[in-house]
Amino acid sequence: MIIAIDGPAASGKSTSARLLADELDFLYLDTGAMYRCIALSVTENKVDIYNQLSLESFIGDFNLELHTVDGISDFLINGASVSEKIRTNAVSKKVSEISAIPMIRKYMVKMQREFAKNNNCVVEGRDIGTVVFPQAEIKFFITASVEVRAKRRQLELQNIGDKIALKDLQDDIRARDRYDSERAHSPLKKAFDAIEIDTTEITIDEQVRYMIKNVKLNNK
Repeated sequence: MIIAIDGPAASGKSTSARLLADELDFLYLDTGAMYRCIALSVTENKVDIYNQLSLESFIGDFNLELHTVDGISDFLINGASVSEKIRTNAVSKKVSEISAIPMIRKYMVKMQREFAKNNNCVVEGRDIGTVVFPQAEIKFFITASVEVRAKRRQLELQNIGDKIALKDLQDDIRARDRYDSERAHSPLKKAFDAIEIDTTEITIDEQVRYMIKNVKLNNK
Protein backbone atom coordinates (compact mmCIF):
# COMPACT_ATOMS: atom_id res chain seq x y z
CA MET A 1 0.00 0.00 0.00
CA ILE A 2 1.23 3.48 -0.90
CA ILE A 3 0.10 6.56 1.03
CA ALA A 4 1.00 9.79 -0.80
CA ILE A 5 1.43 13.05 1.12
CA ASP A 6 1.97 16.26 -0.84
CA GLY A 7 2.06 19.93 0.04
CA PRO A 8 4.18 23.10 0.04
CA ALA A 9 7.32 23.73 2.08
CA ALA A 10 7.02 23.63 5.90
CA SER A 11 3.35 22.66 5.83
CA GLY A 12 3.93 19.77 8.23
CA LYS A 13 4.31 16.98 5.66
CA SER A 14 7.48 15.43 6.98
CA THR A 15 6.47 15.27 10.64
CA SER A 16 3.01 13.89 9.91
CA ALA A 17 4.32 11.41 7.32
CA ARG A 18 6.96 10.10 9.72
CA LEU A 19 4.45 9.70 12.57
CA LEU A 20 1.86 8.12 10.29
CA ALA A 21 4.40 5.61 9.00
CA ASP A 22 5.39 4.79 12.57
CA GLU A 23 1.75 4.25 13.62
CA LEU A 24 1.06 1.98 10.65
CA ASP A 25 4.47 0.26 10.72
CA PHE A 26 5.09 1.38 7.12
CA LEU A 27 8.34 2.48 5.53
CA TYR A 28 8.75 6.26 5.29
CA LEU A 29 10.26 8.09 2.32
CA ASP A 30 10.97 11.82 2.45
CA THR A 31 11.44 12.72 -1.22
CA GLY A 32 12.03 16.36 -0.35
CA ALA A 33 15.13 15.28 1.58
CA MET A 34 16.28 13.36 -1.48
CA TYR A 35 16.11 16.52 -3.59
CA ARG A 36 17.92 18.40 -0.83
CA CYS A 37 20.71 15.83 -1.06
CA ILE A 38 21.00 16.48 -4.80
CA ALA A 39 20.96 20.25 -4.19
CA LEU A 40 23.69 19.98 -1.56
CA SER A 41 25.91 17.81 -3.73
CA VAL A 42 25.41 19.96 -6.84
CA THR A 43 26.32 23.08 -4.86
CA GLU A 44 29.37 21.57 -3.16
CA ASN A 45 30.68 20.15 -6.44
CA LYS A 46 29.88 23.31 -8.44
CA VAL A 47 27.95 21.34 -11.06
CA ASP A 48 26.56 23.29 -14.02
CA ILE A 49 22.99 21.98 -13.92
CA TYR A 50 22.21 23.58 -17.29
CA ASN A 51 25.01 21.72 -19.07
CA GLN A 52 23.69 18.31 -20.08
CA LEU A 53 27.05 16.54 -20.22
CA SER A 54 28.08 17.96 -16.85
CA LEU A 55 24.77 16.91 -15.31
CA GLU A 56 24.88 13.43 -16.83
CA SER A 57 28.37 12.92 -15.43
CA PHE A 58 27.27 14.10 -11.99
CA ILE A 59 24.22 11.81 -11.90
CA GLY A 60 26.34 8.87 -13.05
CA ASP A 61 28.65 9.31 -10.06
CA PHE A 62 26.02 10.32 -7.50
CA ASN A 63 25.47 7.68 -4.81
CA LEU A 64 22.57 8.29 -2.41
CA GLU A 65 21.73 5.83 0.36
CA LEU A 66 18.88 5.86 2.86
CA HIS A 67 19.26 4.10 6.20
CA THR A 68 16.20 3.88 8.46
CA VAL A 69 16.43 2.76 12.09
CA ASP A 70 13.43 2.93 14.45
CA GLY A 71 11.64 5.32 12.09
CA ILE A 72 14.59 7.73 11.88
CA SER A 73 15.96 8.25 8.36
CA ASP A 74 19.60 9.04 7.65
CA PHE A 75 20.70 10.08 4.16
CA LEU A 76 24.24 9.33 3.02
CA ILE A 77 26.01 10.75 -0.03
CA ASN A 78 28.95 8.59 -1.09
CA GLY A 79 28.92 7.02 2.38
CA ALA A 80 28.83 10.24 4.44
CA SER A 81 25.76 11.29 6.45
CA VAL A 82 24.26 14.61 5.28
CA SER A 83 20.95 14.58 7.17
CA GLU A 84 21.83 17.76 9.10
CA LYS A 85 23.59 19.62 6.29
CA ILE A 86 20.61 19.34 3.93
CA ARG A 87 18.34 21.24 6.34
CA THR A 88 20.16 24.58 6.13
CA ASN A 89 18.48 27.63 4.64
CA ALA A 90 21.15 27.79 1.93
CA VAL A 91 20.05 24.37 0.64
CA SER A 92 16.37 25.35 0.95
CA LYS A 93 16.97 28.28 -1.40
CA LYS A 94 18.56 26.04 -4.06
CA VAL A 95 16.34 22.98 -3.96
CA SER A 96 13.38 24.32 -5.99
CA GLU A 97 15.59 25.37 -8.91
CA ILE A 98 17.51 22.11 -8.94
CA SER A 99 14.45 19.89 -8.50
CA ALA A 100 12.83 21.53 -11.55
CA ILE A 101 15.52 20.13 -13.90
CA PRO A 102 13.83 17.34 -15.95
CA MET A 103 16.89 15.05 -15.94
CA ILE A 104 17.12 15.25 -12.15
CA ARG A 105 13.40 14.65 -11.66
CA LYS A 106 13.48 11.61 -13.95
CA TYR A 107 16.41 10.15 -12.03
CA MET A 108 14.81 10.81 -8.64
CA VAL A 109 11.36 9.48 -9.58
CA LYS A 110 12.95 6.22 -10.72
CA MET A 111 14.81 5.96 -7.40
CA GLN A 112 11.66 6.74 -5.39
CA ARG A 113 9.59 4.10 -7.19
CA GLU A 114 12.34 1.52 -6.69
CA PHE A 115 12.49 2.25 -2.96
CA ALA A 116 8.74 1.79 -2.49
CA LYS A 117 8.40 -1.26 -4.73
CA ASN A 118 6.83 -4.22 -2.91
CA ASN A 119 6.64 -2.23 0.35
CA ASN A 120 3.93 -0.60 2.42
CA CYS A 121 5.16 2.96 2.32
CA VAL A 122 4.28 6.54 3.29
CA VAL A 123 5.82 8.81 0.68
CA GLU A 124 5.85 12.59 0.99
CA GLY A 125 6.87 15.36 -1.36
CA ARG A 126 5.47 17.75 -3.97
CA ASP A 127 4.29 15.48 -6.80
CA ILE A 128 3.78 12.09 -5.15
CA GLY A 129 0.05 11.76 -5.73
CA THR A 130 0.13 13.32 -9.20
CA VAL A 131 3.33 11.99 -10.82
CA VAL A 132 5.36 9.51 -8.75
CA PHE A 133 2.49 7.35 -7.44
CA PRO A 134 -0.75 8.50 -9.12
CA GLN A 135 -2.15 5.04 -8.28
CA ALA A 136 -1.57 5.49 -4.50
CA GLU A 137 -4.42 4.00 -2.47
CA ILE A 138 -4.84 7.15 -0.41
CA LYS A 139 -3.55 10.69 -0.91
CA PHE A 140 -3.30 13.70 1.37
CA PHE A 141 -2.52 17.32 0.51
CA ILE A 142 -1.20 19.28 3.50
CA THR A 143 -1.43 23.08 3.66
CA ALA A 144 -0.94 25.87 6.23
CA SER A 145 -0.65 29.65 6.23
CA VAL A 146 2.66 31.21 5.16
CA GLU A 147 3.04 32.77 8.62
CA VAL A 148 2.72 29.44 10.43
CA ARG A 149 4.97 27.67 7.94
CA ALA A 150 7.68 30.32 8.30
CA LYS A 151 7.59 30.01 12.09
CA ARG A 152 7.92 26.23 11.85
CA ARG A 153 10.87 26.59 9.50
CA GLN A 154 12.50 29.13 11.81
CA LEU A 155 12.30 26.71 14.76
CA GLU A 156 13.69 23.90 12.62
CA LEU A 157 16.62 26.06 11.54
CA GLN A 158 17.29 27.24 15.09
CA ASN A 159 17.66 23.61 16.14
CA ILE A 160 20.67 23.29 13.82
CA GLY A 161 22.09 26.71 14.70
CA ASP A 162 20.86 28.55 11.59
CA LYS A 163 19.25 31.86 12.63
CA ILE A 164 17.08 33.53 9.96
CA ALA A 165 14.65 36.43 10.42
CA LEU A 166 10.97 35.42 10.25
CA LYS A 167 10.22 38.00 7.53
CA ASP A 168 13.00 36.62 5.35
CA LEU A 169 11.64 33.10 5.75
CA GLN A 170 8.13 34.25 4.82
CA ASP A 171 9.52 35.84 1.65
CA ASP A 172 11.52 32.68 0.86
CA ILE A 173 8.45 30.47 1.30
CA ARG A 174 6.27 32.66 -0.93
CA ALA A 175 8.95 32.62 -3.62
CA ARG A 176 9.35 28.86 -3.34
CA ASP A 177 5.57 28.35 -3.54
CA ARG A 178 5.48 30.31 -6.80
CA TYR A 179 8.44 28.42 -8.23
CA ASP A 180 7.12 24.99 -7.24
CA SER A 181 3.59 25.70 -8.50
CA GLU A 182 4.59 27.30 -11.81
CA ARG A 183 7.44 25.04 -12.94
CA ALA A 184 6.91 23.25 -16.25
CA HIS A 185 7.73 19.75 -15.01
CA SER A 186 5.83 18.11 -12.12
CA PRO A 187 4.47 21.32 -10.55
CA LEU A 188 3.14 21.31 -7.01
CA LYS A 189 -0.61 20.76 -7.17
CA LYS A 190 -3.30 18.86 -5.33
CA ALA A 191 -4.31 15.53 -6.88
CA PHE A 192 -8.00 15.48 -7.76
CA ASP A 193 -8.62 12.60 -5.34
CA ALA A 194 -6.46 13.88 -2.45
CA ILE A 195 -7.82 14.71 1.00
CA GLU A 196 -6.82 18.28 1.89
CA ILE A 197 -5.77 19.09 5.47
CA ASP A 198 -5.11 22.66 6.63
CA THR A 199 -2.71 22.39 9.57
CA THR A 200 -2.64 26.10 10.46
CA GLU A 201 -4.68 25.72 13.64
CA ILE A 202 -4.48 22.04 14.52
CA THR A 203 -1.87 20.09 16.46
CA ILE A 204 0.29 17.43 14.90
CA ASP A 205 -1.51 14.78 16.99
CA GLU A 206 -4.90 15.92 15.64
CA GLN A 207 -3.53 15.86 12.12
CA VAL A 208 -2.12 12.34 12.39
CA ARG A 209 -5.28 10.98 14.06
CA TYR A 210 -7.35 12.40 11.19
CA MET A 211 -5.06 10.77 8.65
CA ILE A 212 -5.18 7.40 10.42
CA LYS A 213 -8.98 7.62 10.50
CA ASN A 214 -9.07 8.13 6.73
CA VAL A 215 -6.61 5.30 6.09
CA LYS A 216 -8.80 2.94 8.12
CA LEU A 217 -11.93 4.07 6.28
CA ASN A 218 -10.17 3.47 2.97
CA ASN A 219 -9.31 -0.10 4.00
CA LYS A 220 -12.85 -1.11 4.91
